[in-house]
Amino acid sequence: MDKVKVVARLSNDLIKEYNIKRITVRKDDTVRVIRGDNFGFEGKVTQVYHDTGRIAIEGLTRKKSDGTPIYIRVHASKVEITKLNTNDPRRREIINRISSSKKGGSKER
Repeated sequence: MDKVKVVARLSNDLIKEYNIKRITVRKDDTVRVIRGDNFGFEGKVTQVYHDTGRIAIEGLTRKKSDGTPIYIRVHASKVEITKLNTNDPRRREIINRISSSKKGGSKER
């Protein structure tokens, strides 16, 4: 099975700061659920499932019938990123590259 890019929308504050509307979700990003039963829940991303396009959020769990907690997986299109994890220099370079290409203004066609 192919690896799916797990992409989510950025919050309005981050859109203004980075001039980017959406980016790939990574572990340790902070996200807020904006659709569904868990609307408004905010937490850190603990796992990214590239096969289904879903993510697991810290604190968003349910109990199995034997009592063990498991993560509720939320699709990336149903969350928005509220804080980016920029510890990785490669990701910082990607963010800078995308935002600088968007600051150019008019596109020539």
